[in-house]
Amino acid sequence: MNIAKSIVFAFIALFLSLSVWARGPAPLDGIAVRELPVEARQTLSLIKQGGPFPYARDGVVFRNYEGILPREQRGYYREYTVKTPGVRHRGARRIIAGGAPPQGQEYFYTDDHYVSFKRIRE
Repeated sequence: MNIAKSIVFAFIALFLSLSVWARGPAPLDGIAVRELPVEARQTLSLIKQGGPFPYARDGVVFRNYEGILPREQRGYYREYTVKTPGVRHRGARRIIAGGAPPQGQEYFYTDDHYVSFKRIRE
């Protein structure tokens, strides 16, 4: 492929990625609390009561680098580990909490380490 075609393809790819970025993240599928794994329901309960949390990194700021969750100011999202049976490390499952009381919170669940999220419906 010649250089001119390479440049055209690069500009097309850049334009498409910028147009997706400008629209923001796609709507997320939802999941009811009762559909979550029991470990995720336990983690959600701990989040709502303020801990104590079993992992040192629970409650750290989640920066949403993937851009899948709605865009918010830094510090809006916090991440919490959902235990995975049979795994000795933190595993891939997380609940992301957005917002802060008293305004309310929104919660998201991922079982694939931030590749996809589902909004938790309460």
